[in-house]
Amino acid sequence: MHVRMTLLAAGRSSPVADVRFDDDRSLDATGWEEVVRRAPSLSYLAAAELRYCSPSPRCRETGAVLGLTPLAQPALLDWDMGRWRGATLAEVTAREPEAVQQWCTDPRSAPHGGESLLSFIRRIGGWLDTRPTAAGEWAVAVTEPSVLRAALCYVLKAPPHTYWHIETRPLATLTLTGRTGEWRLGLL
Repeated sequence: MHVRMTLLAAGRSSPVADVRFDDDRSLDATGWEEVVRRAPSLSYLAAAELRYCSPSPRCRETGAVLGLTPLAQPALLDWDMGRWRGATLAEVTAREPEAVQQWCTDPRSAPHGGESLLSFIRRIGGWLDTRPTAAGEWAVAVTEPSVLRAALCYVLKAPPHTYWHIETRPLATLTLTGRTGEWRLGLL
């Protein structure tokens, strides 16, 4: 049973200098403008039979602006950063430099008390592998950029540290085809 899954990174919620861990803010003005401007080129996503999104405000808002009316999926939440939630990397590094170093180098560690990188990648892979779809169906999910990165690591069976080498911009898309445990990356 082969299906197609397109993941769309939500519009931006803050300037790059103010990106925060596990950020649950709404789209900012620039993010709204970009989604509205790109809506015509993303309108093809509305043809998907199944539409999902992360429960975060910016993912729901991105889906709404694009007319997708997606179903929120808790499994698509951003990487759980525990006590670092809401802080910037610079703030956390200033307070806990050793913990940040451990977090960046050991994919099994979770010094923040949340999810390890390995657990996060597995959670996203588990969601991909359990989508109830019929053969030939197409699903779209508006997600956090981190979810696209984790999905790419899972699908390519790449080592977890690969996550740190993937850049995901707002409104980037990733299309996967396949079935449980046998996903393929489609480059368009």
